[in-house]
Amino acid sequence: MSQGPNPNVLVYLSGDQLAGLKIRGGYEKDSPDSLRADADRWSRQAGIPYLFLARPGTHGSSGDLAQRRRPREGRLVDAALQAFKARYAIGTFHLAGQSGGGMTGPLKELAAQFEGTTGHKLVIRFGTTPELIKLATTGGPFDMAVVPREVLKDEAAQARVVPGPTIDVARVGLGVAVRAGAAKPDVATAEALKQTLLKAQSVATVPASAAGAQVLRVFDRLGIGEAMKTKTRALAGPAEMVKAVAAGEAELGVFLINVLTTPGLDVVGPVPVELNQEIVFTAAIAADAKEAEAAKAFIAFLKTPGARAPIQAKGMIPG
Repeated sequence: MSQGPNPNVLVYLSGDQLAGLKIRGGYEKDSPDSLRADADRWSRQAGIPYLFLARPGTHGSSGDLAQRRRPREGRLVDAALQAFKARYAIGTFHLAGQSGGGMTGPLKELAAQFEGTTGHKLVIRFGTTPELIKLATTGGPFDMAVVPREVLKDEAAQARVVPGPTIDVARVGLGVAVRAGAAKPDVATAEALKQTLLKAQSVATVPASAAGAQVLRVFDRLGIGEAMKTKTRALAGPAEMVKAVAAGEAELGVFLINVLTTPGLDVVGPVPVELNQEIVFTAAIAADAKEAEAAKAFIAFLKTPGARAPIQAKGMIPG
């Protein structure tokens, strides 16, 4: 960041990672260096400089982390931001938003359209359901979220958004895919899908996500949950899952059909309707949003007729 003026600056307020608390799940990979790498990437995406602000008591900063999420922490963060704003002649701070990984394709396209017509600048963080819960509860400020409904079933995550009904923007079901050019097995019926899964040498999915949890439930409903454990390749995210199938490292991919609709893969077909349960992506505004009006405008934009085509083009159903 230059000495100024800086018309626009991205603020990344990191969470509790490696702060002496019990480390679990995705926290293990979140070192200060990896978090700064994330901030670097979002800064390049937005085309503006960023400010990495550690919560009190984290990453070598002074303070008592046990006092987090209390009014005093909010006042300290606000004072720090105001001091930086004056010191570096910052015009506007931009806070990151959050979205489920299954919405990556349409949201990137729609965000570009929204920015072009309104002048607002969007910074979006994508992730699996557990990652989004972590971001919502420990990852610092955000203005709005477009996430699977399952994210907001977490009480701590739900507490971060404005109370009341959320707005559904898209839904999508599960599908099956193979490496591009590979023979397509039969998945037209529940029995056909069951036999295809049992015959496959390996099946890739993302268990640590709302969609991945649905996939495992499909295995259970087919009565092959135990049999699938030894042949299921559990990948960290949708991109890794697609890469594994495209490279022939997994014979089948079972996940959201819009994610499977990508170069390198051929979609075999949807999971039979009696087994398929759609993932619904819903939008909510953060309770402490700094840009609440812009967030409302973007949610309204996602519900316009013009937003339907990009959502449908990615294999999803609007609304």
